[in-house]
Amino acid sequence: MRPETEATMTRPKILQIMLHFLCFAFLIVISDCFAEEKLTVSYSSDDAPSANWYIAQEKGLYKKYGLDVESIFIPASSTNVAVLVAGQLKFGNGTGGTIASAAVSGANLVTVACFMNTLPYELIVQDSIKTPQQLKGKSLGISRIGSSSDVAARIFLKNFGLEPDKDVAIIQVGGSSERSAAFRARKIAGFAAPPGVLYLTKGLAQRVLASTADFQKNYPFPYICGTTTKSYLASNRPTVKRLVMGLTDGVRFFKTQKEESKKILAKYTRQNNEAYLEAAYEINAKLMDRVPYVTREGMDIQVKDAVARKPGAVLKVDDVIDDSIVAELEKEGFIDKLYKQ
Repeated sequence: MRPETEATMTRPKILQIMLHFLCFAFLIVISDCFAEEKLTVSYSSDDAPSANWYIAQEKGLYKKYGLDVESIFIPASSTNVAVLVAGQLKFGNGTGGTIASAAVSGANLVTVACFMNTLPYELIVQDSIKTPQQLKGKSLGISRIGSSSDVAARIFLKNFGLEPDKDVAIIQVGGSSERSAAFRARKIAGFAAPPGVLYLTKGLAQRVLASTADFQKNYPFPYICGTTTKSYLASNRPTVKRLVMGLTDGVRFFKTQKEESKKILAKYTRQNNEAYLEAAYEINAKLMDRVPYVTREGMDIQVKDAVARKPGAVLKVDDVIDDSIVAELEKEGFIDKLYKQ
């Protein structure tokens, strides 16, 4: 009878061991499911309008939503979009102009969220230039052809009744700091730049000839947009959603944490000019969108421009916008909860 009793006594222990094993296996599976997904994203400018991209990195906001993200700086949105089209990265910053230009040539790009839907730009010129007509025969500096600074410069010139490239040369120079340096060396007569950059040209005879803030209404332009390919969105929608959550949280941080945001801005722009930091913060905090829908009016302008440059091409706004993730986050109350923290 003894062996039978021992067998009976060990059954609960065997069951307990099996239960512990199953729990351990379950925990491994769950851990794998919620392990931080690793990926690389790109942003195209270190200026204040793009601050939510590097704030999301600095403050661990991607990790907050289960992502292990490396953010890399690729100058100019046109270059960012080219990298996305080549498949070298899966998610990055694009503008309405660069997205539409790529899409009209066959790229299957789509923007899923836009964190700023206007162009906050100023046209800074040498003080000797008192009227727009005095720009004729001179040159303006931009970062890259197709970039937001390029779009802004061309908008200013057209509003002046001047023809870009014909009346006024458009020269690729680099970011705001590089444009300031070229301006200081008098290699260019002026340049388009986000607000606040004027303070980086302190000591020079310069003036703001025009500002988009002076327009009767904000110029609609999908400026800081989370962009990916349709194929990546279709197969990795949960990941894209978490990226949008992190970047939306980055906007929330910028809007609500002024002093720390200015410190992060100083780090990434490598500028400690307080007047610049203050101006850049104040203007952009107002313009960043709490709920990052893409401006359809602005994208329509860019789509029509892209189609006009490619006769026979067909492209619609809905071909390059998918705002279902933003709509979902809004419906779930995610954004409202962010601002109640």
